[in-house]
Amino acid sequence: MPTARRRRRLPDEVRTAVVRAVLCLAFTLVGIVVAALSSYADSWLMTPALMAMGLGVFGTMWCLLEILISRQVAAQRVRAPNSASPMGGSGAPAGPPQYRQPAQARPHGQDRSEPRPRVPQPPYAQPPQARPPQAQHPGTLPPPHPGGPGPRQAGATTR
Repeated sequence: MPTARRRRRLPDEVRTAVVRAVLCLAFTLVGIVVAALSSYADSWLMTPALMAMGLGVFGTMWCLLEILISRQVAAQRVRAPNSASPMGGSGAPAGPPQYRQPAQARPHGQDRSEPRPRVPQPPYAQPPQARPPQAQHPGTLPPPHPGGPGPRQAGATTR
């Protein structure tokens, strides 16, 4: 024998919309009964009862739409990514939003979860390093310029 499944409680805004719809429906039904009885009695109450019935039909339709909209809003709130229930819908992890990079062509066997290898930058792409000034002592030569003649080559003679 199957066990009885317990129904969840409706959210508050849906319950208040349902109560309003029931009240509007009751008002409309009272207007219909008064209009029918006053038409049999040829009473002056028929005109106000018909107007009340028309307003009641309009109000009942309005309340039914309100029920549908409030149910959709409540269901969307349950399925939201950061909702309190983890199994409530989308299953996206809570935390900062993840932004996807545009897809790029990769070789067939390469997994997309692996990070891309870094390409070394050429030396000219890096800003030049400033050399600190060196103290000059009287009677000393300045340091040789890189790429220029070294100390042996400056005064060296070839045999």
